[in-house]
Amino acid sequence: MTQQLPQIPSTEPELAGVRNFRDVGGLPTEDGRRVRHGRLFRSGHLAHATIEDAAFLGGLGLHTVFDFRNAADHRLDGLDVELPGVRNVSIPLSDPADGAEFWRMVRDGDLDQLRSLLADGKGADRMIASYRSIILDRTAEHSRVLHALAEDSVPALMHCAAGKDRAGLSIAVSLLAVGVERDAIEADYLKSNDAHRRYKVHRSDTSANGMSPEVMELLSPLFGAHADYLGAAFATIEETWGGTDRYLSEGLKLAPETRERLREQLLDEA
Repeated sequence: MTQQLPQIPSTEPELAGVRNFRDVGGLPTEDGRRVRHGRLFRSGHLAHATIEDAAFLGGLGLHTVFDFRNAADHRLDGLDVELPGVRNVSIPLSDPADGAEFWRMVRDGDLDQLRSLLADGKGADRMIASYRSIILDRTAEHSRVLHALAEDSVPALMHCAAGKDRAGLSIAVSLLAVGVERDAIEADYLKSNDAHRRYKVHRSDTSANGMSPEVMELLSPLFGAHADYLGAAFATIEETWGGTDRYLSEGLKLAPETRERLREQLLDEA
C-alpha cells in the first residue's frame, strides 16, 4: 500500500507558467533519515515561466537545472527561461512514447486513428515499454546525473516536458541511490496526477469532437502517471541487475564513496 507522505513546507506554489513543480524533500529513507528540503526539485519545462515564476525559481538557490527534453520538445515548447547564476545541463532522454510520427498522430489524428494507435491497452503498453527502455538504455545519462549531484550540482531542479516520465524516472533513480523507500518514491511520482499539475494535452482539433471524452480517455495513458509504469522500471532493475545495489554499482558505475557523497548532499543529517 502506498504510504502517506509527510506535509512539506510551502515551497510548492502553483506557478503560472511551470506545471508540476515540487520539492521532493521530506521523503523517508529505509534507514530512518529524510531527503533534505530545498535540495532536489522537479517540474515540467521552464519555457513558459512568467517573470514571477522565474523570480521564485531564482530564489531557490539552484545550482543546476537538468533538462531531459530532446530537440523535438524544444521545438514544440521552446527553450527554458534563463535563471541568473544557474547552470543549465541538457541531457536528452528517449521520449516516453518515442517517435515523431506517433506524436503527430496524438496531436492531429482523428478518433479512428487514435483508436488504432491507443485502444485495447496499446497506449499503456507503449508507456511501460518506454519506462523499461529508459532504465535499460539510459544508464550513462543517469550515471552522469548522479555523479553531478554528488559533486557540486545541488540544489538541483530536474525537468522534462510534463515533469512526470523522464524527470520522474531520473528523480526515482536519484532517490533509490540515497535509500528512499520505494513506496515513498511511488507516492511522490503519483502526485503528477493532481489536477493542477497535469500536462495540458495539445491537440490540433480543439472542438468538442477533437477533445471528446473518448479521445481524452484514449490519450489518458500517455498523459497520466500510473503505478504500473514506475513498477515496470523497478521490475527492470530487479530482472536485469538483481537489485538496486547492483544496478547502482554495475549499471550506473557508482562507487560506494559516490553514494555516500550523494547521501551527504541530499539527506538530512543522521
